Amino acid sequence: MRPVVPTDCLYYLISRATLAATSLIKRELAAAGVQQVSPAYLGILMTLWNSDGLGGLELGRGAGVEPSTVTGLLDRMERDGLLARQPDPDDRRAQRICLTALGQQLREPVLKVVGEVLSRASAGFSDQEITTSKNFLRQFLANTQEERRGTHG
Repeated sequence: MRPVVPTDCLYYLISRATLAATSLIKRELAAAGVQQVSPAYLGILMTLWNSDGLGGLELGRGAGVEPSTVTGLLDRMERDGLLARQPDPDDRRAQRICLTALGQQLREPVLKVVGEVLSRASAGFSDQEITTSKNFLRQFLANTQEERRGTHG
């Protein structure tokens, strides 16, 4: 029987890389004085920085966050003063998610930290290797999402 080597397992490598990057980003955000931003908030923040005032479903889709996770994440982000829920003027049953002044102000420092961390983490990779890696991960993510929904061919 062939030995099982964790570093030969794609899942192991992806999960370890994610954990290591998350830990480093969290530490660097705190060092930069933006400790109220958790790495878990990044997808929501990036989506709102591009298109503020989205509904919860739109925001979750844009950020790649599961619907079951969105409410709790938004609750924590609201508690941390990064966003506010506002009534939707077109549908009184719905809410729009809007960045607060703090949420808007943190864009540059947060993106700077994330960019610096990712730059250090990807040192030694060519631009082509980074592009190829992003394409691979996008396809990997799409494949796993199809599997979860049971829509694979």
